Amino acid sequence: MDDLLSRTRAAVWHPCTQMKQLEAAPPLAIARGEGAWLIDTDGRRYLDAISSWWVNLFGHCNPRINAAITDQLGKIEHVMLAGATHEPVVALSERLAKLTGLGHAFYGSDGASATEIALKMSAHFWRNAGQPGKNGFISLANGYHGETVGALSVTDIPLFKSTYAPLLRRTVQVPTPDARLAGPGESAEAYALRCAAALETHLAGHAATTAAFIVEPLVQGAAGMAMYHPAYLTRARELCDRYQVHLIADEIAVGFGRTGTMFAFEQAAAPTPAHAPPLTPHAIRPDFICLSKGITGGYLPLSAVLTTDDIYAAFYDDATARGFLHSHSYTGNPLACRAALAVLDIFAHDNVIAANRAKAIEFTGMLEEVAAHTRVRHFRHLGMIWAFDVADATPGFSARFHQAALAQGVFMRPIGNTVYVMPPYVTSADEMRGLADAMLACLCNPGI
Repeated sequence: MDDLLSRTRAAVWHPCTQMKQLEAAPPLAIARGEGAWLIDTDGRRYLDAISSWWVNLFGHCNPRINAAITDQLGKIEHVMLAGATHEPVVALSERLAKLTGLGHAFYGSDGASATEIALKMSAHFWRNAGQPGKNGFISLANGYHGETVGALSVTDIPLFKSTYAPLLRRTVQVPTPDARLAGPGESAEAYALRCAAALETHLAGHAATTAAFIVEPLVQGAAGMAMYHPAYLTRARELCDRYQVHLIADEIAVGFGRTGTMFAFEQAAAPTPAHAPPLTPHAIRPDFICLSKGITGGYLPLSAVLTTDDIYAAFYDDATARGFLHSHSYTGNPLACRAALAVLDIFAHDNVIAANRAKAIEFTGMLEEVAAHTRVRHFRHLGMIWAFDVADATPGFSARFHQAALAQGVFMRPIGNTVYVMPPYVTSADEMRGLADAMLACLCNPGI
């Protein structure tokens, strides 16, 4: 292990890391994975409580995903998607269209590239529609959408954004409906609608110069798993329709079952006219959906952006310049698409969404003692995401908790004073009990 760690410090620039800190807190030297577990080069096991940055759905070294990729390796590993096509990308596009209600998937490599694609598509659509002035963007305060230049422009996390401010395009942030910010006695729904009123005020004055509103549905991940009421999304859809602004659903972190539905936006009911009889509510439909992270079950880099037929039609023309010319060399890679198809097969064949709902109830019960701990504030839960804030956290809390959890055999990375877990869906009840015990041990440690 020591040799691997010295080599990584000498040769690898790790993401989201102050490299000097690796001298005191070296990274885990991982040799292999097995189900919900990471196993280091010395054979020690760590429960992957955050799904390796929220990407792993069905465990490490999953035999069904392994088999799909192995089969594809014997056919074609990659072919450029400009001027060629292949079965995995077509099949995946068809299935994503059926799941989302949107068509024509455009592929990228990661979440930030999906954000870039959606922003560019939106602004280009308005240009093709004869309204080039509609090129501004709105996002939520404390939102996160990636760290490439366009994505960072609509991100509102100073730690990531401030250094690069001179490179970024100015965008507008409207109040976040984060339920932790509700006033005394104010419900999460009432606060969400109050924040939506601020969105309406902005759109009323700036719709003519606004292309799109981008939002993380129901959970703002980098904001400390900030959760909010779906009424905000219902109202946002209504306002975007009224003011002719695109609604971009950034489902990168929350898609593929994380919130209890396949996609988080499905929990927001479409507005029903006041004169209509009561009906079973139907979900809103965004104009763009950005997908990544869990799409390949944590196996290979892939992202996708799906949009409406009307938006697609605005690019369909004899003039090349009216087409969407964004590209990268590995667009729609067959291996990644086969992994994604295997993931969708598991969802379909194993009835994953229903199973997760049952697990979520059981696991939440196991965390009751954690939720009741004197240091815990704002314990919250949605689908397969659990989070809480530590009231007395002092500088360095996140790093100390991380190290203490490792000593308990759990891999976690708190966000500031927020501790969260997003385990793989294959995590068992016994494993979850061990995770709960580990968190309690960390919380009871006065040095953390």
